[in-house]
Amino acid sequence: MRILIADDHALFCDGIISLLEAAGHDVVGQVGDGRAAVEAALHLHPDLVLLDIIMPRMNGLEALRLIKAKLPKTKVVMLTVSNADADLYEAAKYGADGYLQKDMSAAEFREMLDGLQRGEAAMTRQTATRLLKGFTNLSQQQPEPADWLTQREIELLWWAAEGMSNKAIAQTLSVSENTIKYHMKNIMQKLDAPNRTKAVTYALRAGLLDLDASSN
Repeated sequence: MRILIADDHALFCDGIISLLEAAGHDVVGQVGDGRAAVEAALHLHPDLVLLDIIMPRMNGLEALRLIKAKLPKTKVVMLTVSNADADLYEAAKYGADGYLQKDMSAAEFREMLDGLQRGEAAMTRQTATRLLKGFTNLSQQQPEPADWLTQREIELLWWAAEGMSNKAIAQTLSVSENTIKYHMKNIMQKLDAPNRTKAVTYALRAGLLDLDASSN
């Protein structure tokens, strides 16, 4: 992947760049503030932007909003020390493709990037659970799904909410990974969701999925 890094801590950036290049990725740019991140993204058209949240001139969340508005196909992952729920929810609202803590291990980081390339959200299971539970508590207008989900589709969303990949779900249900991908595609179309994480969120808002109920 062609990756742009936006972080105002040069030493941290140097370490991330070394890690990314060792994994075969191409770091096409490094900037130290949110406004520069937006400008660089529009100029370089990277596959992925890694954004810190707390930066000068413009924070990472505002940069995320602007980048996604101009380059919707570019993946943006927040890589930050912020553990605040409000930042996590705002990142999801603006279309972030992941939310990672800077204290994660190098192995976890590489695994998350690999998952991102497979179309998965780059976030740990714990972060995904925080996000999903948070959205259920927000007093927002519930969306109207285009169609009701089948029992099997609801079951698949449960596994997705547990942080399982398509491959892991397929192994659990003793079916092919392509079968799971097909069902996930149908689910996202029914809920008008761009990815699996948003599909689970929309299902929760619509009352089609209950985190406190058993999926069995």
